[in-house]
Amino acid sequence: MADIQQADENTGAAHDTKAERRTARLAKEIAAFARAHGGADAQVAYLGQKGARIVLVGEDGGWGDLVAPTYEIAEAAVKKAGVTVHEAFDGEFAAKVKTGPYEWQRMAGIQLGGPRNS
Repeated sequence: MADIQQADENTGAAHDTKAERRTARLAKEIAAFARAHGGADAQVAYLGQKGARIVLVGEDGGWGDLVAPTYEIAEAAVKKAGVTVHEAFDGEFAAKVKTGPYEWQRMAGIQLGGPRNS
């Protein structure tokens, strides 16, 4: 019985190490985005079984997103990257996003049944 418990403990440690590596990788990507855009704010949204989406908005209005395998990893990554985290994507935070012709054409195409730019 002790062998089974030890195997479970080793699996847990390997899982923790993998989660730490993913957290560090995401934090590195978030920090790189923040450097490239003069700073950044983030919002973490739960995606269900797929994990969590990290939406990033730079000080220059540039934006992007990343997907983490779990909500906990996403939260740890934004904390480790040192960016400001918002509870919701609304108000002043959402107003920072600058969209260009590509986004407007894409949104209009989807809504009006026009061509998609994929």
